[in-house]
Formats: sequence, C-alpha cells, structure tokens
Amino acid sequence: MPQKGGGLSNTNQPSGWRKATAGLAVAEQHAQAGERAAVPKTQAFVAVKRVGAHIGLKAGDMMLLDTLGAFTQAQDWEEGQRPIVWASNSYLMEQTGFSLSALKRHARRLAEIGVIAFKDSPNGKRWGHRDADGRILEAYGFDLSPLSARAEEFEHLHAQLQAERELCQRLKRQITVARRMIRARIEAAQGGALSGPWTQLSSLFEDLLHRLPRRNTASEALERLLGWFRELQERVEATYLKAVRADEVVENMPATTEQEPKEIQEMDPREVISEPHILITTQLNPVTCNRSETEQAAAVVPNAPPEEKVDTELEDWVIETRRKRGAALDLPTVMQACPEFASWARNMGGYLKDWGDLHRVVGQLRPMIGVSEHAWNLAQDRLGPQVATAALVLTFDKHCAGEVASPGGYLRGMVEKAGAGELHLERSFYGRLSGQAA
Repeated sequence: MPQKGGGLSNTNQPSGWRKATAGLAVAEQHAQAGERAAVPKTQAFVAVKRVGAHIGLKAGDMMLLDTLGAFTQAQDWEEGQRPIVWASNSYLMEQTGFSLSALKRHARRLAEIGVIAFKDSPNGKRWGHRDADGRILEAYGFDLSPLSARAEEFEHLHAQLQAERELCQRLKRQITVARRMIRARIEAAQGGALSGPWTQLSSLFEDLLHRLPRRNTASEALERLLGWFRELQERVEATYLKAVRADEVVENMPATTEQEPKEIQEMDPREVISEPHILITTQLNPVTCNRSETEQAAAVVPNAPPEEKVDTELEDWVIETRRKRGAALDLPTVMQACPEFASWARNMGGYLKDWGDLHRVVGQLRPMIGVSEHAWNLAQDRLGPQVATAALVLTFDKHCAGEVASPGGYLRGMVEKAGAGELHLERSFYGRLSGQAA
C-alpha cells in the first residue's frame, strides 16, 4: 500500500523533541535486533496478537498496529531490512477513526510496551522511498522491527499462558468434583439423620464456596483452594463412614421386648394362675430354600428379574471379552487402570467385591461429573449395563485427570463408536496400564 508522508507539525518535531524513557530505549534495542532477524510478517503479528492482552495492549493499540502493518511489504521483513511506516497522522486518523490525541496515545503505548520504535528524521518529518525492487532505501517513521525481534519471545509466552490455562481448567474440574462429592455426602447424612457435626461441616463448606473465584485466577490460588476442598472432603468422608458404621451396629443389635423383665418381676410362683396360657411367637422359623424352589418362585412371577441379573450380565461381558480379544478385562484390571475412579469408588462403597458393586457405585458417582441420567440410561440401553459401566469408569477417571472436559459428550461419543463397531474399551484400559508402567 503506498504511504502518504508528512504529518502534523505538533507530532513531527525536530530530533530531540521526544522525551526519552526507558521503554523507548528498550524498543530501539529491539528494533536493532529485529533488523538482524528474518521473521515473516504473518508470524510476527500472530505472535503478538496471541499475547497482546497479557502484555498490556488495548483494542485500540491492536487496531493501530494492524493499520501500520498493512503499509509494509513482504521484503521489509527480510534479514537486514526494517519495516518502517511513514504514513502521515492525517492518513492514519482517517484509516483508524482516531482523534489526534488518541493516535498519539496508542502509538506511545505501542512503543513503551516495546512492539514498535520511533525512527525520527532530522527535521521531524516522516518520509521514505523504495528502489525499483520495492526495497526501502531510506525511511523515517514507525519502525515495526521490534515485532521480528520479539516473535520467539511472544511464542514462548503464549505456550506458557496456554499451559497455565489448561492447568487452571483441570484444577477447576477437580474442585467441581470435590465440591459435588462433599455436598452429596452432607445432604445424604442430613437426610438420613446420621449423627455427626454436620452443621459445622456445612458451615465450613459454605465458607469454601464463597472463596470460589468469580474471574480468572492463577493456578497457585486454585491449588490452595483445591487442597482446602480435599481436606474438608476427607473430614466429611471420615465422619460419614463413622456414622454409617455406628448406625449399622445399632440396626444389627438383637431386638428385645421392654415389658418382659417387668412381667417376670411381677410373677409370683406362689400365685395360682387360672388364665389360659397363650404361646406367642414373634419370629418365624428360618426356612432354607434350595435352587429348585427359587426357580419355582421365579416362575410364578415371570417378569421378575433374578436378584443378581446385573452381576451376571457384567460377568458374561468379561467372559465374552476374553473370548473375543484373548484378554481378561477383570475388576482388578479396571480399578488399577483407573486410580482416580478407584479412590472415589472405595470412598463411596467400600470394598468392591464384584461387578454388581461396581455398577452400583458408578450410578452413584455419575452425577458428580455432570453426566445426565438421560445420557447414562441411553448408554446402558445402547451398550448394555456391562459395557456402559466400564465406559463410565473410564470417563470418570479421564475427567478427574483433566483429560476430558465434557464427560457427557465423551460418553455419547463412545456410544456412537460402539454403534459403528469402533469401540475397543479393553485397549483403553490396558493402554492406561501401560502408561502407568512407563
């Protein structure tokens, strides 16, 4: 684009008029380094735009920078060249819509941040000319060479910012899982009237909820917050398990009649009792049913499923997997391949002795990661309860590890893969085991 030289006198003053600052001196150093670099214009602009907000650039600054960049040509960014723009203030004001004061302010900020430099002519005018090949022979104005010098720096900064964002997202997901688990435990304990300091724990939980960030927060703060949530979660889990065990002990105590001792005390062996003696039994004699009797009872109600139907289907799936793939995907393998899930599952259901226990715990943990009941029922309908259980175990573990951002979407994706015959869960489980060994 041809450049219109000249400018307003109040900005194009003789050399020495511009107040020297540390930022302008650093910008000039970057400009000299940029002359020795060979960075394409596109690469330089993409790099600075990715980190613009982080280094302090405003939207108006980026607009002016884009306008200046439009005046440069590809050969201006080659090694030994400087992409200098000598467009006049009036022309830049026309292109950007800025007032003169706004134009000065944005140009000054670009220079202070170190993405452009000022190359002033002796008479304070912006001007320049090119040779027949379009190369700049001499020019004075806005020097964009600092962009070439700092392109690699900006790319590294963008990688760091990206890693920080991913870490923050993973920490936020872990905080969400811990928060849902704590709430579920407290509500279950209060709803079940379990003994314990649940009012105090609820108050601590509410205090932590008020600490949740409302805007972007550094990973260090999120890590501290996650540590507090996990500490509270351990207290809630320990209190809940203690209360459940105490409640089970009370329920398993043998029932006694309160009136019996009183009746015994009131009986007098010398007294003649003429009333008829009535034998009352409050407990039936236990009856042991054999397999044939159970089958006969099931035949009476044909729609009644066997008590261990889910267990049987899950075990059949394991046998089928062994037959098809030649590898047994057993319960220990699943739990070892998914340590995050195993930790949560044992806190929820204690020792998991079979696939039926696993199916039950998976159904309880499902809401903790935001998988809807509809998605879970659809997965069981399309995959069967056995495959759906294994799929949700894998989804839960990957979500806790920060590998999956949308658990519901990931589970639906596995359902679609299964429909196309492309779902191989055993490979995923054994792959995770291999990764742990590595």
